[in-house]
Amino acid sequence: MSSAARTASPDDVAERAGHRIGRAGRPGVHRLARAAARHRTDLVVVLLLAALAGWLTHGLWPDPAGRVLTLNPADQALYEWFLAVDARAVLGDFGLFTDRLNAPHGVNLMANTSVIALGVLLAPVTLLCGAPVTFALLVAGNLAGTATAWYFLFSRTLRAHRAAAVLGGALCGFGPGMVSQSNSHLHMTAQWLLPVIVWLVVRLRQAADPTAGRSGSGPGGGAAGGRPDRRRLVTTAVALAAAVSAQVFIGEEVLFLGALTLLVMAVTMIAVDRDLARRALPAFAGGMALASGLALLVLARPLWFQFAGPLGVADGMFSPHYFSADLRSWWAISPLSLAGNERSAGLTTGPAEYNTFLGWPLLVVTAGCAIWLGRRPLVLACATGILVMGALSLGPEVVANREGTGLPGPYALLGGLPVIDGALPMRFALAVPPLAATILVLAVDRALRTGGRPRRLVLMAAAVALVPVVPAPLPAAQRVPVPEFITAGHWRTCVRPGGVLVPVPLATPKEPWAMRWATAANAGFSMPEGFFIGPHGRDGSAAMGIAPRPTSALLAGVAKGGLRPVVGEEQRRRAAADVEHWGASCVVLAVATPHADSLRLTLDALYGRSTRIADAWFWRV
Repeated sequence: MSSAARTASPDDVAERAGHRIGRAGRPGVHRLARAAARHRTDLVVVLLLAALAGWLTHGLWPDPAGRVLTLNPADQALYEWFLAVDARAVLGDFGLFTDRLNAPHGVNLMANTSVIALGVLLAPVTLLCGAPVTFALLVAGNLAGTATAWYFLFSRTLRAHRAAAVLGGALCGFGPGMVSQSNSHLHMTAQWLLPVIVWLVVRLRQAADPTAGRSGSGPGGGAAGGRPDRRRLVTTAVALAAAVSAQVFIGEEVLFLGALTLLVMAVTMIAVDRDLARRALPAFAGGMALASGLALLVLARPLWFQFAGPLGVADGMFSPHYFSADLRSWWAISPLSLAGNERSAGLTTGPAEYNTFLGWPLLVVTAGCAIWLGRRPLVLACATGILVMGALSLGPEVVANREGTGLPGPYALLGGLPVIDGALPMRFALAVPPLAATILVLAVDRALRTGGRPRRLVLMAAAVALVPVVPAPLPAAQRVPVPEFITAGHWRTCVRPGGVLVPVPLATPKEPWAMRWATAANAGFSMPEGFFIGPHGRDGSAAMGIAPRPTSALLAGVAKGGLRPVVGEEQRRRAAADVEHWGASCVVLAVATPHADSLRLTLDALYGRSTRIADAWFWRV
């Protein structure tokens, strides 16, 4: 017996026994504590990334319902309405088609970027706190979640040094394109599932490679006897189908860009590593076929509904010539970066599309790292992906400094193809930051493990590349409050739940502010016209919104200029026909609306005397 044991006092013995009893009585707590201790570094990284996302979006947090992203408020109104409609799924009132907008026709939610999965997932938050709170959570959460997911992919799958993985994850989650798209494009910033899809594709390749493991089925994925690991192939294919299906209901464009990038990388890997292709390609192709087949089983009806269902659209509505990346924008610094300025803002269509603004330092350093890492297959695949996706972003004609060059871009070869014609060329550039981040991660990891002069040079180069793209907080401001008539539930006095309320002026794609009324009521009522995509263009082509009815156009003119029109029998007849067409129960005008007096007198002439409750007038029709 040791001297320590011989001299132990009864109190010491009792204390140790108490600790043992405590550990036995709280096994879950201790397991959680041990897990936290093992992953302490990961937890710190996740918290830092979340804090950065919170800082970038802090303009919304004092009052999400009263604040708005100033660079793209119209899309914020649209996505908050989507979230309100999506949340109705938990109330049993949801489908791929909704009648809560564009009455009496409705809206095909699959034909719109309605982020169905996000809205349903956060439905409790929306119903308890309101869609603006959910929107603010998603703006920040998409940034932090995407950065975190890429960090784990780099640190676990690539087994990169954690410092290198943090830099790569931050570039993926907080790069210029992601921060720019955070101005209300939730479907484009929800990329946190994309690294999971990449990981599953890598896992499928490992399971298909007979030499990837040792004896038996090991962590590398190979099977004993030089055969592919069929069990792992099947389970991975099932998981991949599930992830792809979920991403379709979050954002199809992100899935399309990710799949195209992975295809380019796979072709490159096959070309540079013929032995791997010979060993793994047949089983890998079988696994991908299984995953695709399972995903199609799940997605067949939703995709049919999107393209051929009620009010579905089968074509793209945006001009690829207009939404093409300017060649000069690639080496410009984003105006939303701390080092940026507004001089380069004219190189793109708007502040939500700074997709290519990586800056020349990042481009030069990425190219240098790719050369330094030599002929490593993954680096070659990433470099090829950068060149292909970057070239496609230039659109059908190369534009430099806002001037057409007359040179056709590679996108011209794809123009008019189904699905592809619905993608904006400049968004192909969003695939570049993760590819550049992968090259930088590999370079920084190699430098950190090598030490010496390469370490200092690479770390200095990485700092020079990344510092100019450090983002600034998203601008935000106060928004016009929703009338108390809506927030206090007075709207139920003139329209039954699910009925049609006509706000004045009516919502349009350029001015969808009245949709915030429905959002504040958790989409409890429907409204005519609005901001959405539907087959209401020429010959049934895709269009934004719908042509206004005569009364809608009349009221919009009064709201814009304040001039009262002459109202005669013809105007009253049209007004009656319009509310009958809409199936409306009442027309509502908020007291605080610009030119409210002119609008009220016009509505009195059309529909008779009004009734006032709280801060709104309404007319039963």
